[in-house]
This record gives sequence, structure tokens and C-alpha cells, in this order.
Amino acid sequence: MPSPEARHDAPTRADVWAAGNPHCQVRYQVLAEAEPDLLCRLLNLFALQCLTPQQVQAQQDDGLLAIDIVLDGLSWHRAQVIAEKMRNLICVCSVALQPAQGAQLHSAQAAG
Repeated sequence: MPSPEARHDAPTRADVWAAGNPHCQVRYQVLAEAEPDLLCRLLNLFALQCLTPQQVQAQQDDGLLAIDIVLDGLSWHRAQVIAEKMRNLICVCSVALQPAQGAQLHSAQAAG
């Protein structure tokens, strides 16, 4: 396993639908039913875009998972698209998306 110091940063992937948008750091706050495969499904949405989160935290309480994911290297538009894909997962109750620096909160409740 390579040491963290030896890690080279992969180039960020261009957002072809919003090429002029700058990249930002975002935070996803997900509340979902505690399903065994949920973390894999959520992280796969980033892997498909060649993105690796800087931070992932999950806590189970009373049958629900509260998940916090922080990453950068994507445009705000791409972050919103990924958040919408998260909301489409049947076990997800809500997804909040915000800039990681703590500016305005953008959230939506999943139907159901």
C-alpha cells in the first residue's frame, strides 16, 4: 500500500455539461434507512465520476444511517446531479448538499 505522502493527485475530470464552472468542495449529508449496501451504492456514484471523497462518516441510529461525505474536484452542477441520483435511491430519506465551507444550504426531501 503506498504511503499517503507518495500519493499523487489525479487530474480532475472536466464537466462537459458545465465546462466553464469552477470546481468546488462540497458536503453531502444523507439520511437513509440502514441498508447493508447503502454506503457502497453512494460511494459508487463518485467512483463512476473518477472522484474520491476526502471524508466519509456514517453513524447508525434507530434503523437510520446519517452519512456525511466531503469531496472536491467537481463543479457545483455535477455535485447537484450526484445529489439527485442519491435522492433516487429507494432507501434514501433526504440529501442535503452544501458548499463544504458552510455557505447556503441546498436540501430536498425524497418523496416517500
